[in-house]
Amino acid sequence: MNGTDVLLYVNTGTPAAPVYEEVGSQRDVTFDETNAEIDMSSKDGRAFRGEPGRYKATLSLDALYVPDDDAYLALRAALRQGNLILVERLEVDGVDEIANAFITSLSEKAPDQDAATISIGMTIDGEWTAVGT
Repeated sequence: MNGTDVLLYVNTGTPAAPVYEEVGSQRDVTFDETNAEIDMSSKDGRAFRGEPGRYKATLSLDALYVPDDDAYLALRAALRQGNLILVERLEVDGVDEIANAFITSLSEKAPDQDAATISIGMTIDGEWTAVGT
C-alpha cells in the first residue's frame, strides 16, 4: 500500500457534532500499538513466562507548517488547553478508525532555506474504534 493512502484527520467541530478535516500537507504519520509485558516467571523454571499487560496506542505526525490550517490549529489548541481531541485514521481502501487522543508534544521547525515543518506526538486515550462496521 502506498503511504499516501493513509491519512490523519482531526475533529475541528465539537464532540457532539464532529467535523473531520485532514491535517494539511502531511508528510508522515506513524501509528504505534503496544502491549506492556507482564513477567510471570518464577524461580521454578529458567524460561521466561509472560502475559500481555496494558494496551497503549500512540501516533506521530510530521507535516509542512501551514499556520492557518484548521486541523493544525485544533491540535495546537488541544495541547495548550490540555483537552482530548478526536482523531480519525482513514485509508483509501475504506479502513476507518477513530479515537480520542491527547497531545504529548508539538514541535515547529523553521530551518534556513528549507520548508518549515511540524511534528506532533499523541497518545490515544483508550483504544481505536472501527467506524462503519
